[in-house]
Amino acid sequence: MERNRPLSQQYELYTSEDFAVWRALFERQMHLLNQYGSHYYKAALNTVGFEATSIPDFTVVNQKLKAATGWQITVVPGLVPAAAFFALLARRIFPATCWLRTMAELDYIEEPDMFHDVFGHIPLLSHPAYADFMHAFGQLGLRWNDDEHKMELLSRIYWYTIEFGLIREDGVPKIYGAGILSSPGETLHSMAPDTRRSLFQVPDILDTPFRTDVLQEEYFEIMHLDQLTEILEEVAVIMRQDAKHSVFL
Repeated sequence: MERNRPLSQQYELYTSEDFAVWRALFERQMHLLNQYGSHYYKAALNTVGFEATSIPDFTVVNQKLKAATGWQITVVPGLVPAAAFFALLARRIFPATCWLRTMAELDYIEEPDMFHDVFGHIPLLSHPAYADFMHAFGQLGLRWNDDEHKMELLSRIYWYTIEFGLIREDGVPKIYGAGILSSPGETLHSMAPDTRRSLFQVPDILDTPFRTDVLQEEYFEIMHLDQLTEILEEVAVIMRQDAKHSVFL
């Protein structure tokens, strides 16, 4: 469908339907995340001040992020090429759309909109460990963005952490990945008793391809947010060694 894809957020142009969509999505997800969301995410949601009744104003959010971790949001019309994405992360800038799906698309949308980009990704950028991980990830991506093999490995790390990561809290799996946080279907599936959840081990992740068009077959749990930095340090060693062992192909 044809969409308006603004290159800047003009808050006064949001319609009553936009506000209704944000509220419906926000309330539906918080009903689930109050039980299944990581306490890190829920605390971060309060830090950035997101509420059901108001679409986030990027100017206000940027002030809060800048004070907390030095991060900022920049508006993009849609998906960003890998090299540009890494360059932004390396500067502590996260690219996000500022348009919302329609009410008719409440349950499914083919591409990420503002609810995924902002509700899913932005709050945890106020947490120092998560923010530092994203910054370092961008720097690592810039270093290897001309190597297709290494880009595939990095995409798997990103997918199973930032997009679809779980974290164990008080012995129970909780959600911190944006692709789960912004999706009721993925939330319920990731927490279902018969869903496969495994301990996050870098070699296992590098050996696990993913699909973007289905609910995930397996999720991986970290033990704490500081582990993200440890994971990236391990990945960086593998990159430097240029070890194309079969487990990484």
